Amino acid sequence: MSDGTILFVDDEDHLRFAAAQTFKLEELDVTCLAQADKALERISRNFAGILVTDLRMSDMDGIELMRRVLEIDPEFPVIVVTGHGDVELAVRCMREGAYDFLEKPYAPDRLIDTVRRALDKRRLTLENRVLRSQVGGRDAIEARLGGRSDAMVALRHQIRALAATEADVLIVGATGTGKEVAARALHRASAHGDKPFVHINCAALPDALIESELFGHEAGAFPGATRARFGKFEHGRGGTIFLDEIESMAQHVQAKLLHAIQNRSITRLGSNEPVELDVRFIAASKTDLEAEAAAGRFRSDLLYRLNVVTLRVPDLNERREDIPRLFVQLVNEAAVRYKRPAPDIPGAVLNAVSARDWPGNVRELRNAADRFALGFDLALGGDDLPAEAQRQPASLSEQVSQYERALIAARLTAQGGSLKETYEALGLSRKALYEKMQKYGLSRQSFAEMDDTSD
Repeated sequence: MSDGTILFVDDEDHLRFAAAQTFKLEELDVTCLAQADKALERISRNFAGILVTDLRMSDMDGIELMRRVLEIDPEFPVIVVTGHGDVELAVRCMREGAYDFLEKPYAPDRLIDTVRRALDKRRLTLENRVLRSQVGGRDAIEARLGGRSDAMVALRHQIRALAATEADVLIVGATGTGKEVAARALHRASAHGDKPFVHINCAALPDALIESELFGHEAGAFPGATRARFGKFEHGRGGTIFLDEIESMAQHVQAKLLHAIQNRSITRLGSNEPVELDVRFIAASKTDLEAEAAAGRFRSDLLYRLNVVTLRVPDLNERREDIPRLFVQLVNEAAVRYKRPAPDIPGAVLNAVSARDWPGNVRELRNAADRFALGFDLALGGDDLPAEAQRQPASLSEQVSQYERALIAARLTAQGGSLKETYEALGLSRKALYEKMQKYGLSRQSFAEMDDTSD
């Protein structure tokens, strides 16, 4: 049975014939080619095989072929075959990404051993990619709202349940927690997911134009209105209207919004004809709207209409075990955005990121991840943090528990969920690590990059 496909490239007929016989005796699947470009035609990111190429060839040489293959897939195993005087070139190939090199004349056993190891590496690489894609794609809501903390698991469960309904929703949470992300996740998971998502920042709308912006106007409705114009609500028909910072909306507009939500219709300025709305309203607030209503700054009847269901997005400090994994994700995203290679993240950095407070929540953590991806110092020392960020839990035991939990979560993230590497790095026994993970509700599966059997 074949272990994979080997592409063997050499422009000498007798060497291709010898290689074909060697691989055939080992029951390995091989395709022998005289030209490098023929190999390039077969190679893709999902190609389940490896490349063995001679270094010196008449058309395209082995170095150029290797470079082009690694452009297609940087993890593709390339074995370079060199002549007696080409060892220096072989070393150069290794530095540029070759898997291994063989010097002519090589023993058949050496060729087979090197090829089998390269095939094993390729198989594991492709299996890991499949596992990562399955993990990343198993749930669109989890892709947007990641985290294994109880608070985030509960939030995703609520969003999945709401996605099948038409209920209006109020999302509450501090600045930077990801209220808009939650709203978009709910929209995408609903039956309206392919329809418009209209984001309206109520705090940014100018008072003089807010009604026209939301409800639209007819030509001549006010000076300067030379033609009719759709408002944002009409643009969102069939989809979702997201009213961000709803607490900032002026009270006279709140009354019109209440009418729109109750009747699912609006009237443009300068018109008497209602326009039907088929939309879902999602509102978000960083303040306590019940307190605002009690103080007379927000209409209580509008609040009751908006909060048919209320979702609360937790502060980052309430889900510390999510911080290391989230930071890694944000660094990788920043590296892609800035077209830079993803940097290695030392365990000490993850420990520091996990141990400090983040008053700006995910938004602040994302800024730190951007700086790290760009190569700047994170400046995570406590002395340069705002006073709010330096606040501590009430008791010493609580401080110690929070720090220990964050430290273990950071190390698990850094080690990809490997318990053995984690308890060795932390200087714990295997039993002690298990007990602490059980105490803090930490699961290896939550931090594993792949479903391996390491312990």
